[in-house]
Amino acid sequence: MKSQEIGMKPVTPILRIFDEEKAKEFYIGFLEFAVDWEHRFEDGFPLYMQISRGACLIHLSEHYGDCTPGSSIRIEVDALEAYHAALLGKAYKYARPGIENTPWGTREVRISDPFGNRITFYENEES
Repeated sequence: MKSQEIGMKPVTPILRIFDEEKAKEFYIGFLEFAVDWEHRFEDGFPLYMQISRGACLIHLSEHYGDCTPGSSIRIEVDALEAYHAALLGKAYKYARPGIENTPWGTREVRISDPFGNRITFYENEES
């Protein structure tokens, strides 16, 4: 019997949020993601939503137990300097991230959301 190749697709991280307004201010207003869809089982229930920017998908959840606050994700980007400049140009009062050159050959912009989740936007340094 011939072995079937098992392919894997990109992951979709789930990040815990506690306040819809703050989440949208940060992810939509500041990071410039778009809301793809929102779900609640009933009015007044916790929010679960998908946001995206290009091919990058993130799920945000107010549901207890879906994920742990203080998680960390890495997102590879093209044109890191341009994205960094756009972020600084917004004058977001809660974050002014810098660019770091790492010993492992990446350039990175690290930022925390209002809920303690850490996001690292990075690109590989060219040789």
